[in-house]
Amino acid sequence: MAQLLIKSGYKSVTDPDHAGVLIVNTCGFIATTKEESRNVLSELAGKKKNGQILIAAGCLTQRYGADVPRDIPGIDGILGTRRWMDIIDVVAAVGRVNPPYQLPESLTVGSDEHGALRASVQGASAYLKIADGCRRPCAFCAIPLIKGTTVSRPVESILAEARILEERGIREIILIAQDTTDYGYDLGLKNGLAQLLKKLTDAVPRVDWIRVMYAYPGFVTDELIEVMVAEKQVVHYLDIPLQHIHPAVLKRMHRPTNVDWVYQTLAKMRKEIPDLALRTTFIVGYPGETEKEFRTLLDFIGEMRFDKVGAFKYSFEPGTAAEPLGDPVPAEVKEQRFNRLMEKQQQISLEINKTFVGRKLDVLFEGNGQGVSIGRSYRDAPEIDGLVLVKGEIPTGHMLPVQMDEAMPYDLVGIIVRKHQARLKPKTEIAGIDKIY
Repeated sequence: MAQLLIKSGYKSVTDPDHAGVLIVNTCGFIATTKEESRNVLSELAGKKKNGQILIAAGCLTQRYGADVPRDIPGIDGILGTRRWMDIIDVVAAVGRVNPPYQLPESLTVGSDEHGALRASVQGASAYLKIADGCRRPCAFCAIPLIKGTTVSRPVESILAEARILEERGIREIILIAQDTTDYGYDLGLKNGLAQLLKKLTDAVPRVDWIRVMYAYPGFVTDELIEVMVAEKQVVHYLDIPLQHIHPAVLKRMHRPTNVDWVYQTLAKMRKEIPDLALRTTFIVGYPGETEKEFRTLLDFIGEMRFDKVGAFKYSFEPGTAAEPLGDPVPAEVKEQRFNRLMEKQQQISLEINKTFVGRKLDVLFEGNGQGVSIGRSYRDAPEIDGLVLVKGEIPTGHMLPVQMDEAMPYDLVGIIVRKHQARLKPKTEIAGIDKIY
């Protein structure tokens, strides 16, 4: 939306007080983020100056439509997820159409993107959208209600945008969708993600890392594993949100219940890719989850020893297939189970990190200050995983080999391999790297 506005002559500002147009891109996925979105909208609506207009965009408005401005007076227009490319029309209509609501009965996210680059650039990394929407039936999830079914972007569009990112000096491309392993199904492609990765590595040979997020259980194919083995740019990292492991819970979630597949596929991946970093996500406190079912999940985490684990406490969502199940697990039980799970994973993560002490990893640096630089190895996705901390001022975007000499539960501390130290600016000695971090 920002790209389209700037192309039309608007200029972005960092201070809301200086803006003529305020746009809040909302979330409508779970209760806490919906509340956060409403609070931001209310705050901006209450502080609006004469002449300012406030647009509510994104998932909250797509899901709840006219209820949003009715609950929050002061909103001048709304725009959902399926027609985000109409932002210019909505802004222009304020004052002429009262109020301008752009929520047509679109079954899927629109594909007429008006030349907008479907990438979000952060330093030397970029998220590249390969598909929108989801056709999976997960009972707890509102994404299909918000985005509709899967719409894969054309291969050539993705490759063209990847080339643009390569020309801009991007060193890491992160492929994202609600389900990356479903890429190409609607285009008639078999093993679409594997095909796309092969073409990407040919198209952008100067991009160091290509990372895959959000793989759906049961759809990590042999072809995908083969591509990860064969193509050195495809980092040995995969995010597979499993959500639970007990078959009864998975059945209530409307998720794949073939637990044998999980064991077999993870074993196969680890055999073929010995340095593979695996990330997953679990939900605790799902309706009907018993202590026995939760202990099965804990035992599974201890057995599989994932490199990275995220956890969420179940959030009741009206309108989803899980609504009839209610929200019977008490909040305090959810909190207790969340803490038990994360404490167990923290110990596992620390033990795994300790195995890297004394080893060298290439690190992509993302920032520095107070004599410390921070970056990530291939084992860490941005924003959700750990960091590598190094003494010294290393320019953002540099990728250098680092020898690890200290392990923490989520992060590693290291030093630049000696022969590369000449590239650094003069170092500032500090006392206690952990205190600054």
